[in-house]
Amino acid sequence: MIIILLKDLRQRAKDSTLIVFAIVLPLGMAFILNAVLGGTGGDFKARYAVADADRGAAGGGFVRQVLEPMRDSGVVTLRTVATAEEGRALTQRGEVEATFVIPAGFSADVRAGRPATLEIVGSVAAPVAVQVAREVGQAYVTGLRSVQLAVAVVSPSGTAPDPERAAGLAERAGALPVPLSVREDTSAVRRQLDTTTYYAAGMAMFFLFFAVVFSITSIFDERRAGTLTRMLAAPVSRPAIVLGKLLSGILVGVVSMTILVVVTTLVLGARWGDPLGVAALVVSGVLAATGLMAALATFARTAEQASNWQSVVAMVLGIFGGVFFPTAQLGALTTLGYLTPHKWFMQGLADLAGGGSLPAVAVPVAALLGFAALGGALALFRVGRMVHA
Repeated sequence: MIIILLKDLRQRAKDSTLIVFAIVLPLGMAFILNAVLGGTGGDFKARYAVADADRGAAGGGFVRQVLEPMRDSGVVTLRTVATAEEGRALTQRGEVEATFVIPAGFSADVRAGRPATLEIVGSVAAPVAVQVAREVGQAYVTGLRSVQLAVAVVSPSGTAPDPERAAGLAERAGALPVPLSVREDTSAVRRQLDTTTYYAAGMAMFFLFFAVVFSITSIFDERRAGTLTRMLAAPVSRPAIVLGKLLSGILVGVVSMTILVVVTTLVLGARWGDPLGVAALVVSGVLAATGLMAALATFARTAEQASNWQSVVAMVLGIFGGVFFPTAQLGALTTLGYLTPHKWFMQGLADLAGGGSLPAVAVPVAALLGFAALGGALALFRVGRMVHA
């Protein structure tokens, strides 16, 4: 078995196709998906500019009470520009995603109850950041409108409110507590992968199923070349031949996953979590992929047929396992994800993202080992058909 293992490892090291599926493709897809979809999930970041030509109480309040707290919390970066034209130029060049333009007379219009406009200039290349800017501006304007309505309600009908009295009423209305607010409970554990880690882990697990296929389907290649017949004639048991092939696939899978974890951490900034927990998930995930692909190969007649079947199964498992998009988008089919190793692997990483360690991934690891045991047992049970010359 050891001789078969070493022979297969030498062959796999020279196989450029394996390197492509085990390392190049998952890394490339993780880079692409992170670049294209990185702004749609995880921690929100945006670059805004503000041009305050008003210099009044209402315009200054928007900057001090809304934009600067967002900047201080690290949600956005904020640049102050002198004119609206400068802000538009920054937005057009892509240096900021949106510019808030507070026109001259904005505070006076608000104070007098006249229509006031807060302009937002957004970049078409950053729809999410622009939408957030629009909602922030709309929320502030709605608050000002509420103050105006409160002043109008208590003022005598058909008469213009006294400026001093109106200012006092507006100040009192603005100081009232908000009747309903939403806040994040920071004491709760956040079991959610950031965008970079999500796609890095998803692509690593998805292409793992293709990486382990080569060691398994090599049985068909050796049967066709006649070398399998010579191995069967030697004092080597059939299970030993299959186990040698499976072990080479397991080692290839562990090495490729380790490379992907290290590279995505150093280059993309992925946060995989506790090293021991990640190691347990990687090893159990490789065992699950190898066992399932080996079991599927026993039903094929040729290497081509086995590769085709395994590709289809790997794609279906990847979709329902949530490596391309969150499985919540599948609606009623979401629960099917728990029938895939991918779902348990991603679930384990999410548990680690919440600050957990090795004990936190006990259930996902057990589920992955269950897939490995089921597939491996079926492959060994059908070993006679698999190596039949």
